[in-house]
Parts: sequence; structure tokens; C-alpha cells
Amino acid sequence: MDVSILDRFRLTALEKGLHLYGIHVYSAEQGEACHFWRTDDLVHLYSGSKVFAALGIGMCLDEGRLSLDDRLLDFFPEYRDEAAPGTEAITLKHLLHMASGKPAEEPRPFCRDDWAKLFLKRPLTHAPGSFFEYDNLCTYMLGRVMEKASGEQTARDYLIPRLFTPLGIWNPQWMACPGGHTLCGTGLSLHLEEYSRLGRLLLQKGRWEGRPLVSERFVDDLASDTIDNYFPFNDPEITQGYGYQVWRCTQPGSYRADGMYGQFCIVAPHHGAVVTTTAHESHAVYEIIRAAFDDIINPYL
Repeated sequence: MDVSILDRFRLTALEKGLHLYGIHVYSAEQGEACHFWRTDDLVHLYSGSKVFAALGIGMCLDEGRLSLDDRLLDFFPEYRDEAAPGTEAITLKHLLHMASGKPAEEPRPFCRDDWAKLFLKRPLTHAPGSFFEYDNLCTYMLGRVMEKASGEQTARDYLIPRLFTPLGIWNPQWMACPGGHTLCGTGLSLHLEEYSRLGRLLLQKGRWEGRPLVSERFVDDLASDTIDNYFPFNDPEITQGYGYQVWRCTQPGSYRADGMYGQFCIVAPHHGAVVTTTAHESHAVYEIIRAAFDDIINPYL
């Protein structure tokens, strides 16, 4: 792929003052191209981390270790007596959809209480599955379930041989809570091209170099089984529905991993394309998504 395919995007970034670190484009037909506005450093993906955790749940599902209809509390019998009323109805799918029914409230970073217990004790404000509320602890709890279901010490340990090593991502840095459990909802740092491999895996329906890493059915459900979502920002790119830790885009059939400040991995199946960005854009972050479609995907791919 000729790097000139990025010229219009680069001009838009300049005109709108978007603070980008790098952009990587993958096309199943045309190959790859990338551009950097700075050195290719490791970048904190923030909530882009969540999709890696979701794939871990898909792998546990493929291995017969769990069902998405399993009740969260069944994995934590030690806290059953302390859990808030209604917690027994929360399923793993509710966590994937950010619809636990519990209000978002993260522990302080250095809180040494068991974060799973804190989550389970938190009172519900809605019936599980009825209301979208973005909460990093929903994803964190998916990681704790991964540990319980697999017998691994952390979610990262589970994903190393099943996801990261096959993708050629060696010794990924992923933050943990004070108890040593992978944060899952945030905290993963990767290089731009490494992050782009996530989108390519999804575009290829869970296959990497001919090998299935996660089932095609789970990848399809990840993007199509959605809940109506509301987020306290007035932008259409965040009201199109929320899947299994991915956001639907306004462009038909497209969806993305979405990390704060513009850590986007946009999957456009109708175009056979993935556009991945790293950035620190705090004011016009969704202009990055629109530029990816208007300047690259729609005209060229």
C-alpha cells in the first residue's frame, strides 16, 4: 500500500489540530501503511485493553470453561453472603455489555481490599441487563472470572499463550490491581502495529495466519450482540450500540476498540480494512474516527 493513502488524513489532522501519535492502515487487498508524528513508543491503550479481555472470555467459552449465561456470583461463592441483593442475577453477558445494574465506582488505585468483593457488595440501581453504565470494574470482573475458570493466576497469564504469543506480542505490559489481578479494563501498553493486530484478528473472524484463536461465532457476536448505550457526550459515534467491549460506529457494519484520548482500532468489515490510531486528543477525539472513514476507508479501501 502506498503511504500516500494517508495524505488526506494527515491534512485533516493538521487543519483540525488533532494530537496524533501514529496511524496504521491494513487492507486485506492492498496491504499496510503507517505514519508517525513521533517515535513509535509503547502507548497506554486505556479502554482499548477491554477488547483483549473480551476475547479471553471468548476463548474460555470455546474451551467449554464457561457460558455467557453463567452467573457471576457462582464464580465467587466465598462472597455470596456479602453480595448486595440482586447481584445473583448478574451474568457474564451483562458484564460484557456494561449492564451489571451496579453504578460505576472504581476503588482507589491503592485500595488493598479485594476489588471483586467490593464490586459484589455494591448495591444495584437497575436490574441487571436493563441499563448500560460504563464501568471498568465490569471488565475487571471478567478477568477475575477468567482466572477462576482457567486456573491461571491472572488473565494476562491465560492470554499469553492463547492470544499474545500467536499475535507476536511478547511480554505485554498490563497493569494489575494491588491484589495482583490484571486490570483488564485498562492498563495494557502496546506499540501501534501490535495494537493493529487486534483489529486484523477480528477482521479475519478470529483467525491468525490460518489458525483459529477464537471462534468465528464469538467474533460475530462481539460486534452484533449489542445493548443500547448512552454516554454523557453529545456525539453520534458513541450512541450506536455497545457489543462485547466494543463500540459500534456510525458507518454500517463497523465497530472499534476505543481507548481514551484516541486509542482506536476501527474494524470496517465491508471494506476489508482496519485503521488503528494512537493519540493524546482530549477535545475532538471523535474527529479522528470521522477522518479515518472520510479520508481513508471510504475513498480508498
